[in-house]
Amino acid sequence: MAGDLEILRAGVLGSIPHGFLTRKGGVSTGEVAGLQFGIGADDDPASVAENRRRAVAAILPESALVMPHQVHSPDAVVVTDPWPQDARPQADAVVTDRPGLLLGVVTADCAPILLADHEAGVVAAAHAGWRGAQAGVLESTIEAMRSLGAQIDRIAAAIGPCIAQASYEVDARFRTHFTAADERFFAPGRSGHWQFDLEAYVEARLMISGVRRIERLGRDTYTDPERFYSFRRATHLGEANYGRQASVIGLANPVA
Repeated sequence: MAGDLEILRAGVLGSIPHGFLTRKGGVSTGEVAGLQFGIGADDDPASVAENRRRAVAAILPESALVMPHQVHSPDAVVVTDPWPQDARPQADAVVTDRPGLLLGVVTADCAPILLADHEAGVVAAAHAGWRGAQAGVLESTIEAMRSLGAQIDRIAAAIGPCIAQASYEVDARFRTHFTAADERFFAPGRSGHWQFDLEAYVEARLMISGVRRIERLGRDTYTDPERFYSFRRATHLGEANYGRQASVIGLANPVA
């Protein structure tokens, strides 16, 4: 699967350096073959490092890649300098106004969201599964962006590849975590089950926060194994492991 990287971009983010990466173009092998970004995937660390190097070179050359230790939290952190790999804060979104940093999150069915206020020079990358989205990770991300000078009416957001409603069957216990107001995100499924629309739920949380410029890429991680890693697909197939794809965004250094 090694070769040229496949980088999905969002028109709403304009010229901001960014990309939703697929698994194409990496050097990892086996069940996680491709551009595998996750530290916790039992992958060869040298392969992960090379995959990350390729992504940085393709999207924001000579920048420092900054990624949090994701824990399905509502927390967003402001980044001013790169941190050591073994000192990553536990958070699910990273925000900066510093050129030369490439912010990233990893996903394997959860939704990656890249945000930018081009005029203010503020960008963010967030990871939102249903727990993080419900707990407020997007609201925290937007608040952190505003603390650096972003304005809500200028923030653009792109929702990258995630598990689609048709692939996301949930049971009655899952449904109890949501209110009657969230009924629109659940389509009827087989008896005692529903199909949950994570992408629409994330979009709704962004809109409630005041973001109006939103782009949904509409890519289903579960049904496209050539392009995307998927925790749920790997589980259904009985695979021992699953990979993670990355979504990244940064600010280029100003031209001297």
